Amino acid sequence: MNLAAHLQLYWKLMRMDRPIGILLLLWPTLWAVWIAGNGHPAWHIVAIFALGTVLMRAAGCVINDYADRDLDKHVKRTRERPITSGKVQPREALWLAAGLALLAWLLILPLNHLTLLLSVPAVFLAASYPFTKRCIAIPQAYLGIAFGFGIPMAFAAQLNAVPPVAWLLLLANIFWCIAYDTEYAMVDRDDDIHLGIHSSALFFGRYDVLAVMGCYIATLALLIEIGHELHMGAFYYLGELLAACISAYHYTLIRARQRESCFKAFLHNNWFGAAIFAGIALDYLTRNG
Repeated sequence: MNLAAHLQLYWKLMRMDRPIGILLLLWPTLWAVWIAGNGHPAWHIVAIFALGTVLMRAAGCVINDYADRDLDKHVKRTRERPITSGKVQPREALWLAAGLALLAWLLILPLNHLTLLLSVPAVFLAASYPFTKRCIAIPQAYLGIAFGFGIPMAFAAQLNAVPPVAWLLLLANIFWCIAYDTEYAMVDRDDDIHLGIHSSALFFGRYDVLAVMGCYIATLALLIEIGHELHMGAFYYLGELLAACISAYHYTLIRARQRESCFKAFLHNNWFGAAIFAGIALDYLTRNG
């Protein structure tokens, strides 16, 4: 196999051809970067956290496929993934994941000591999440912590502290993650039953749609509380309102539990995250000039 073909396999293994995961990880990180920076974060901070998000999401995808290499062969949709198909060796994948994590760590070296300390649990969470599907009833909650750990790191990088609002923002992200990843899990429900792995869609059972909408409501309620604590203005709450309308649209997609519609709702969460960020950014822009 030539170099170009091998690099293409790595590209697919890192899911770089499917950017939705990057966006779902990036939006809450940007929420935190903008809030911690009082609407004017240093651009090198923005660049570090944006690139770090891409690298850590890629590393997480590689570890996920490594952990699921024996499960993926039993699912038509995943059996041709690079590791499962034998085109990339498991040890090779581990080296790739380690290299990506190292690059992400090198990015934050110029930042303060607290940010470096927080990078340790961040890497552990990203590496361990794929294995939680075997032992945690709602692995999506763990994913929310892993996907959201850039939030306290963003505050630490700019304030050299992690205030209570950062943990509220992380909690909001956990509920949001449960919402959108349950929509995704509703697509894979039959496969998860067959393979004997856990998912929120299986845990919630016939209350899955209700649970998804409840998690959206919890996310928005926590964001409203954050806005109240930070004395945010009208644009912030307009972003919240738009996100609420988006979540209501998702209800129309998932209520019949059709695979294609549930997957469409999952992908559409990019706009939920974008709406929240737009509200934050515009509010600070109009307030601070």
